[in-house]
Amino acid sequence: MNSIIEQKKQLVSEIAVKLQESKATIFVDYRGLNVAEATELRKQLREAGVEFKVLKNTMLRRAAEQVELSELNEHLVGPTAVAFSTEDVVAPAKVLNNFAKDHEALQFKTGVIEGNVVSEEEIKALAELPSREGLLSMLLSVLQAPIRNLALATKAVADQKEEQGA
Repeated sequence: MNSIIEQKKQLVSEIAVKLQESKATIFVDYRGLNVAEATELRKQLREAGVEFKVLKNTMLRRAAEQVELSELNEHLVGPTAVAFSTEDVVAPAKVLNNFAKDHEALQFKTGVIEGNVVSEEEIKALAELPSREGLLSMLLSVLQAPIRNLALATKAVADQKEEQGA
C-alpha cells in the first residue's frame, strides 16, 4: 500500500516539474477519438517535439497546486490528455488545432503558456501565429527591404549616368 502512495507522489512531482519546465502545456478532452486517430495525433505531436500523455485529473490537480496553478482545477473534469512542450510555445497549439479542425472529438480545455493559465480562445489564437522560423523570416525581410531599396536606387542612378555619358 505504501509503495503505491509513494509511486503516486512521485508521479505528481514529475507532473509538477513538467508543468514548471514546459513553455507550453495544453489540456484537451480526447473523448470520441478512436485508436487510429489518437495514434496519428501522438505521431504528429512527437514529430513536433511535444510530449503527449493521458493523466488522471486527481494527479493533475495535485501537481497544479504544487506549482501554484490551482486555477487549472476547474477545467480538470472528464478524460484529460496533456501536451507538454519544453522547446516551442506555438508547436503544441498548432498541431492540436490543426488536428481538431479535422476531428471534432478533440476539444481544448485550457493551457499554461510560460506559467500563465490561458483559455481555449487564446490557445487557438496562438495556433494561428506563424512559427518561430516564419516570424524570423518576416523580420529578416523587413530588415532587408531598406538595403534592397538603396541598392536599387544606386543602380538606377548609375544606369542613368551611364546613359547620359554615352
